[in-house]
Amino acid sequence: MDIKEFTRLYAHKSDVMGALSFLGSLAVYLAALIGGALVWGQWALVLPAVLILAFASVRLYVLQHDCGHASLFRTKWLNDAAGYVLSVFSLTPFRVMQFNHNQHHAYLGNLDHRETTEVYTMTLREWRCAPWHTRLWYRLYRNPLIMLGLGGIFTYFIAYRWPRNTRRVGVAGVLAHNALVAGYIALVWWGLGVPGLVVLGVSAVVAGMIGVFLVYLQHNFEDTYWDRKPELDFRKATLEGSSSLDLGWWWDIGTGNIAYHDLHHFNPGIPSYRLRQCQRALPDDLKAHEPIGWGQALASFRLKLWDETAERLVPFPKAEDRVVVPAE
Repeated sequence: MDIKEFTRLYAHKSDVMGALSFLGSLAVYLAALIGGALVWGQWALVLPAVLILAFASVRLYVLQHDCGHASLFRTKWLNDAAGYVLSVFSLTPFRVMQFNHNQHHAYLGNLDHRETTEVYTMTLREWRCAPWHTRLWYRLYRNPLIMLGLGGIFTYFIAYRWPRNTRRVGVAGVLAHNALVAGYIALVWWGLGVPGLVVLGVSAVVAGMIGVFLVYLQHNFEDTYWDRKPELDFRKATLEGSSSLDLGWWWDIGTGNIAYHDLHHFNPGIPSYRLRQCQRALPDDLKAHEPIGWGQALASFRLKLWDETAERLVPFPKAEDRVVVPAE
């Protein structure tokens, strides 16, 4: 059995499983939000509620992402309806997210289309040819503290209010989405007051950090894969260019199993509620690489540039190694 046949075994959708994932995740989200606001001032209870709410928000985003692939439920209309509902809690317009993410899938690993990636990566040659201000911008951009902290805030609070390709996909939909988000925030303020707004806001910041952490590790690890056409290989881009993270069962629960990103990219029809099962059953001879644990995951943040000669991600070169390379 090859990898295509194997993943098809786990690509069947279940409306029951989809509904349990949707309703269960939403119930945890609302319970954490309301509970955190009601115990305001009792920090031993508020802080866990904020953390649970943050992971529930990430999980709702993953389910919305499933809906974008029409993989959460069996029918398109149900996936679309759920995607629109979830978009309010994930702060992410559904149709534009779907369009941009499908572009990411289409151009995965393509060095000539890095604008479709969630985290931009320069090549070593580009770095060496770049002026000082470009290198400074890129150093700041790839700094883990800035990327995880400000990156999450910028993405979910600012950029997603008018995402890339909004004019191509639909301005009205984004404006309607922003109005619904504003209405939801007003509803939280009306029902839970300032404590509810603070719990929601802080959890959204934490969720953004978790989201950026995941997005970074999904394709930024030492033995990832990039290439240019016509040599670009789809199988390598999906399986070798996407990571499989083994960060524990609770992490998988909180993030909707999206850590098994190689299998998702190879077959985006696998619902999130079957990804972990698919990865656990994957025979050794079909594995593109071993799962990444916490140690390697954290170490991956020191990798900044794609070395086209060595075909791997590398750290910034030492100052004395920076030589001007003529552009081809």
